[in-house]
Formats: sequence, structure tokens, C-alpha cells
Amino acid sequence: MPRRTFSGVVVSDKSDKTIVVRVEHSVLHSIYGKRVRRHHKYHVHDETNSHKIGDVVHILESKPISRLKRWVVVPSCREGV
Repeated sequence: MPRRTFSGVVVSDKSDKTIVVRVEHSVLHSIYGKRVRRHHKYHVHDETNSHKIGDVVHILESKPISRLKRWVVVPSCREGV
């Protein structure tokens, strides 16, 4: 089964090695047919604590790391520059 990937905005970086990422998507309303924006917050493992609030990150599904964390930050070529 392929691993899911999302991109979202970091909304919290208060925990050590953990960030909270808000992922938005749009769905079609069942009655009115209008597009409605929905969001979900994911606790994501950030090993280097390099991401701050407002950063756009890509996350990848992984094995459970803790009670809430099942996602990791995808390393990009821009990190460390």
C-alpha cells in the first residue's frame, strides 16, 4: 500500500522534535454542490527542529513514532542551505 503525502502549513512548533501541520482540502457539499474547505491537523516528527510557524512543508506517512505521531517531514533539497 503506498504511503500518503500531503503538504501543509506549520501551525505549532512548541514541542521538541514535533510540529503540528494544518492540511487543507476542499470537498463538494452533498446538498448544495458548493466547494467547502476542510482542514485536518497532523502531529509530524521533525528530527532537527528546523521548521517554524508559517513554513510550508511536505509530510509523509510512516510507522507510528509515538501516540500521536504517524507522519514525518519529507526532506527537501533546500534544507540546510
